[in-house]
Amino acid sequence: MPPRARRASRRGFGKLRPLPSGRWQASYVGPDLVRHTAPHTFEAKMDGEAWLAAERRLMDADDWLPPDQRRHRRGLTFEAYSGRWLDARELKPSTTALYRGILARTLVPAFGDRLITRIGAADVRAWYATMDPARKTTRAHAYSLLRAILATAVVEELIPSNPCTIRGAGQTKRTRRIEPATLDELAALVAAMPERLRLMPLLASWCGLRFGELIELRRRDIDVTRGSLSVTRGMVRVNGEDVVGKPKSAAGVRVVAIPPHLMPAVVAHLAEHVRPGREALLFPHSADEPTRHFTHGWYYKQFHTPAREAAGRPDLRFHDLRHTGATLAAQTGATLAELMGRLGHSTPGAALRYQHAAQGRDAEIARLLSVMAGENGGAT
Repeated sequence: MPPRARRASRRGFGKLRPLPSGRWQASYVGPDLVRHTAPHTFEAKMDGEAWLAAERRLMDADDWLPPDQRRHRRGLTFEAYSGRWLDARELKPSTTALYRGILARTLVPAFGDRLITRIGAADVRAWYATMDPARKTTRAHAYSLLRAILATAVVEELIPSNPCTIRGAGQTKRTRRIEPATLDELAALVAAMPERLRLMPLLASWCGLRFGELIELRRRDIDVTRGSLSVTRGMVRVNGEDVVGKPKSAAGVRVVAIPPHLMPAVVAHLAEHVRPGREALLFPHSADEPTRHFTHGWYYKQFHTPAREAAGRPDLRFHDLRHTGATLAAQTGATLAELMGRLGHSTPGAALRYQHAAQGRDAEIARLLSVMAGENGGAT
């Protein structure tokens, strides 16, 4: 009597099918609604059942990936993936240096040898708890970078979901209240600067330029006829070296109108302190080194610190002058979009920080409302 033919076995999960060779083929329909077949056949039916059970456990643990993806990406550690992630991005040199530093000092020591498929929400929370809460910015930057890297892993279907789920962990609250310089304080600070650098804090304040944008300004960037300046580049310090790159964001490339009252100082500066030629720096390191940029630290030590002391504002950072300019612009009634364009901000949130500081604007609005009421006979 011939042996009975073996039938395919349907189970609560998956399917086992006998093959003419006598081996067994296992398959199942995954969470993606696609049928997945084991990468090899099984000599015994129980071996196929064990494979199906292991696949089911992965699903129950929310750690499942299609088998073909696991074969292709097996052994991909966080260190390897994060390096590949960073190399694939077109970032400013300063941003790349910042990210490499965070990876080297913080993230790779914590997750470097872990498979990215084995980094769970509990692992991220445990790591985050070890970070010094006093170093809020460092902790927020590290968490944000980890979240961004793993978000890309989700998009590339390397992991099913992002384990970075701590609400607000990538944000920092501003702890230092910025007090804009008054016009008298600004005048005192400018007067305390050497003549060849007086235009620098004026442009920072009245035009809202960043330090790196200012020291890379060249003669060709100033349009005296139209009364404007063009911001297309910026200087940053990367690993101890000066690097010229694009502004902080795409919105940072802009044309800024120079207030008319400042134009005489601009024209005089170009005539007296800037060498001929379109590429001449507006603020070189010195007359003897006209093509060399000065550093932020050198400028502070030599000029800014003594000048702010003379102005009675020892707390005033150079970047606060940009805040001063934004506040002055807000006091004129500039809209949010106008502030964003003038300051080179890519998001409304950054410009909103300056709008709130337009102290006295509401009182001026109230005064104008009273004027309107008086012109129309009053309505009290």
